[in-house]
This record gives sequence, structure tokens and C-alpha cells, in this order.
Amino acid sequence: MDGNISQNDENRECCIKGACEYKPRKPVSDDIIPHILNLYGSCATPRDFEIYAPNASFEDPLMCAHGVKQIKSAFYSISKVFSESRIVEYSVEQKAKSAGQQEILINSKQHYKFLGRNIDLISLIKLYVEDGKVVRHEDWWYKKPIGNRETIKFPLVGHLMERLRRGSMLATHSLMGFGKDPST
Repeated sequence: MDGNISQNDENRECCIKGACEYKPRKPVSDDIIPHILNLYGSCATPRDFEIYAPNASFEDPLMCAHGVKQIKSAFYSISKVFSESRIVEYSVEQKAKSAGQQEILINSKQHYKFLGRNIDLISLIKLYVEDGKVVRHEDWWYKKPIGNRETIKFPLVGHLMERLRRGSMLATHSLMGFGKDPST
């Protein structure tokens, strides 16, 4: 050995002595989850939709939304249909897929009140995140994949289900003012 100290050794020694400020990055889910809770709790603000990329999609068994304006219509409509809505229990798992891409899985119990009746729903919310923005948001009721031409035995039936979800979304989007934020 020639007595030279490598750069890695110097960095390690500085950190051991407390001379560096290494701070692990917080999970992306920490920034996103509060907004998701607001969306499902019918108390969303325009800021809560900033978690989405402009071309993001949202899909559940009733709707298939493309773009932030349709996603706004889908979530703003919850308070019009249900007198109560919220996520009452949840756990979060975050998986790194590749550089800048994560998958966030939220196992949740959702509570709704419709025409005076309580509805409790077990759900798996899947968020696909790229560079800190949600690009795809899926809500799997009872943790079952959303019915489409790939998940249904008969592709024609799956295709019909996709069309019905799109039609439902377009009707909701129209009724909700095409993604217009509520006036405050």
C-alpha cells in the first residue's frame, strides 16, 4: 500500500466524525398520502390534485378517467353521491420499480354513507408514480383487479365493461362541470 487515502475512505471518515449532513430521503408516499386521504374524504382542494401528472389516469370499477380534469370530476362527485366518505384504516407499502418510478400500495378500509346506509369497503389503492407525480391511480374494490379485456375470461365482456366505465366517467365529467374546481 502506498499510503494514499481513497476518496471513499475520506468521505466515510468525514461522516463518522459528523462532518457531513447525510439525511435519508423521505418516501414519496409521505407527500402523496395526505392528498389521497383528502380525495377519498370529500374534502379535496385544487392543491390535492397537484400530485397527478397532467396525463394521469384513474380507474375503479365504476369509472375510468383520463387527465387531471376528469380525475377532479370523479373525486368531486363523491360528496354529491355520498353523505359521508373517508378512509378509516390504511397501511402503505412503497416499492421502487426503477430510477424515478415507484409503486405505492395502500390497503384501505373505506367508509361511505348512501341514503342513510353505511357501506364499508375493503380496497387496494395502487398508485404508479414517476418523478414524484402519480401517473396511474387504480382502486381495486375488495382487492380484485378491475374488470377489463385482460382480466375477464371473455375479452368481449371486458371490453364492454371498459366502455361502460368510460361512459360513466364522461357523464360524471359533464355533470361536474368538466373538472371545474368548486368555488370557495
